[in-house]
Amino acid sequence: MLVHVKRQKGPNEKPYWQIFEYNGNLDVTVVTVINSINYTDDIYDIDGNSAKRIRWECSCLQGVCGGCAMIINGKPALACDTFLKDLKCKELILEPLSKFPVVADLMVDRTIIYDNLSKSNLYLKNHFDVSKKDYEHRYSVSKCLKCGLCLEVCPNYQYGNDFFGGVFANDAYLIYSAEKDNKEQIIRTYNEHFVSNCSKALSCQSVCPAKIETLTSILRMNRAKK
Repeated sequence: MLVHVKRQKGPNEKPYWQIFEYNGNLDVTVVTVINSINYTDDIYDIDGNSAKRIRWECSCLQGVCGGCAMIINGKPALACDTFLKDLKCKELILEPLSKFPVVADLMVDRTIIYDNLSKSNLYLKNHFDVSKKDYEHRYSVSKCLKCGLCLEVCPNYQYGNDFFGGVFANDAYLIYSAEKDNKEQIIRTYNEHFVSNCSKALSCQSVCPAKIETLTSILRMNRAKK
C-alpha cells in the first residue's frame, strides 16, 4: 500500500507531499502504519530519498485523548480508531486538519478551542444539583475529546472568527445545566458565539468520535433562551 503524507517542516514552511510504502497486515489502524514507517533505522520514500520521521500527536492510542485527529483519505478521523480494512482502499492519504495552524506534518495546534472557552468566560460559578433527567446527556457531553473534528467538518467555522462551533454548544449546555445564578450570561454568550452562525448542518455530530448528540445540546440551549 502506498502511503501519501502531506508534510510540513514547521508552521511557516511550505507543505509538500511524500509517498511511502507499507507492507503489512491490513487489520491494523492508521497509527500502526505511521509507526511502521517511523520505527525503522533509516526512512526512505518510494523514490529512495531519505526522510525524517513523520511528526504527529497522540497520548492514549485508545480514542480518548483526541490528539491523533487528522484527515484520512479525505475524511477527518482519529488515526487510532481508523482501520485499514474499513477504508477499503489501495492507497492511504494522510493530511493535517485544515482549520488549525500546522505545527509540523500531521500535528496541529488546537489551542484555540481552549482559548475560545476562556474568551467566552464560560465556567461554573455556583453549582446546583442537576436533574436526574439530565444525567445521561451531561455524561455524554463530558466525554468531549476537544479533538477538533467537529470544527474541521463545520461549514461555518473558520479559525479565529466569533463562531466557536459544536464543541462550544456542548460546553455551554454542560455549564448552563449545572449553573445556579449565572444562566443569563451563559445564554448571551451562547447566542453571541454559536446561534447566530449555526446552519444546523450537523456534520459536527456525525463526525464526533465520542458519539455526542450535539443536536440535543443545541435544542436544550435554544429552548432555554426563549
